[in-house]
Amino acid sequence: MKIDPTMTVAEIAKRWPETGRVLARHRIDLCCGGKYALAFVAEKHHLDLARLITELEAAAFAKSA
Repeated sequence: MKIDPTMTVAEIAKRWPETGRVLARHRIDLCCGGKYALAFVAEKHHLDLARLITELEAAAFAKSA
């Protein structure tokens, strides 16, 4: 399964705990921002969505490669 931009930040962090470091590096918190879709959060933080997804997937799937 790939990370979808419509998934919430909390959903991503729960399913793939390894993504926590990437989220923290971009100052994306799970407390208040966790309930929002990744696409919304990326826009809010002025992040390139495709690049963020690439970073998250690299962290999430590093062990399975």
